[in-house]
Amino acid sequence: MKQSLQLKLGQQLTMTPQLQQAIRLLQLSTLDLKQEIHEFLESNPLLELDDDELLHNETPASIESKSTDNSVDSNSSEEARVESEWTENIPEELSIDSSWDDTYQSSAAVSDNNSYEGDGDFESRNAPTESIQDHLIWQLNLTHISDRDIEIAYAIIECVQPDGYLSISTDEIWESLAVELEDLDIEEVIAVQHRLQRFDPVGVCSIDLRDSLLVQLEAFQNHPLYKSTHNLIDHYLPLLGNRDFAQLSRKTKLKDEALKEVVDLIQQLNPRPGSVIDADDTDYVIPDVAVKKRNGTWQVELNNDALPPIKINETYSAMATTSAVTTEDISYIKTSLQEAKWFMKSLQSRNETLLKVASCIVSRQIDFFELGEEAMKPMVLHDVAEEVGMHESTISRVTTQKYMHTPKGIFELKYFFSSHVSTASGGECSSTAIRAMIKKLVSDEPAKKPLSDNKLAIILADQGIQVARRTVAKYREAMNIPPSNERKRLI
Repeated sequence: MKQSLQLKLGQQLTMTPQLQQAIRLLQLSTLDLKQEIHEFLESNPLLELDDDELLHNETPASIESKSTDNSVDSNSSEEARVESEWTENIPEELSIDSSWDDTYQSSAAVSDNNSYEGDGDFESRNAPTESIQDHLIWQLNLTHISDRDIEIAYAIIECVQPDGYLSISTDEIWESLAVELEDLDIEEVIAVQHRLQRFDPVGVCSIDLRDSLLVQLEAFQNHPLYKSTHNLIDHYLPLLGNRDFAQLSRKTKLKDEALKEVVDLIQQLNPRPGSVIDADDTDYVIPDVAVKKRNGTWQVELNNDALPPIKINETYSAMATTSAVTTEDISYIKTSLQEAKWFMKSLQSRNETLLKVASCIVSRQIDFFELGEEAMKPMVLHDVAEEVGMHESTISRVTTQKYMHTPKGIFELKYFFSSHVSTASGGECSSTAIRAMIKKLVSDEPAKKPLSDNKLAIILADQGIQVARRTVAKYREAMNIPPSNERKRLI
């Protein structure tokens, strides 16, 4: 193929390094951003924690306002004059689609051996989580049994699932052990299993729900309805699962009051005993903004303790003027100073955007804060983007993994966005408000005759909200509300 030169016109999105950094910080959660700040503090000597701000508990907004001057606090006018002399050649912005290394040597390079791995909370980040097997083995080591029984117990514990039940039957466990242990009888395996079932949490190592509940019920042997409860679990558990109380009453010969006491006793037992030992890591939430009502007005404030206050290190910034510093050191200090200023400016921009978007959300959802979920108004990203003068993608970033502390609880900012359903009067009702109405109707429904999805749709239609039955079912399932046949209660 013959080579040739061609001239083409095209468009592409270009961003400065500052904008790229600002966008990246904007989409980080508070916990991730806190770690990002600590990593930057470790890699850039020109940035340090502002201990004075920590002592005086000033708000993040006041901290950020100090960073907008793009100047370093000094103890004398002479230091300020010297700084202006050696910083005047630092450009205000880098060229578009360039990187830090194109203009400066990287000041963020840290060796692998000295890299910062966390925010100081070493124990919580690195502590091993305990599984149900670990918990059972710990108890087994404190139990005085023979070596043969210990080997059987280990085989059983290995088959325990996270919910506490065995993944295979005792017969299969016996068959796998019979190869290694001579003259092993199935009764030996069952005996060890029964002993493990009394470990904490009681009911683990069971084959099925019936077996686990009967073991847990042993703690209530002095209860006056123990025998009736044992009989129900042993023979009529499927009827209880289907909430067929009429059949249960006939089969067990119990009246409604006594049957209700039996059901209440069963509900005190744990159908998933292994869930008590939760090996999953806990997710912590730090609110980014707080909403309070003062003098009849709802006000939005940034969380004072969400992020550590930072400032420019005066000692290192002044080192560029000393004779002992080489040209290479001066270049490094200039690079680090500019990166520190840009980082602080990006943090300021993030907080300003977050505060602006949160204030807009609160102003549009005043009825929610005054009256509750049923008064939530429909709102989409475009509505907020148009009001604050930003792109929808920016609103999406600033509302993801950002949380608001309100008198009604802590909510993710995305919680306040919902689609709308047209009402009979020509207005609009948000899907969040509809879910709240469904939840209220279910909580007030008759105990013996719960409302079906179709009946809920009819009641909402009578209130002027036209929703299909399948839509009601979708909202109900999203709120983890069981269907009507599973919500039936005796009283």
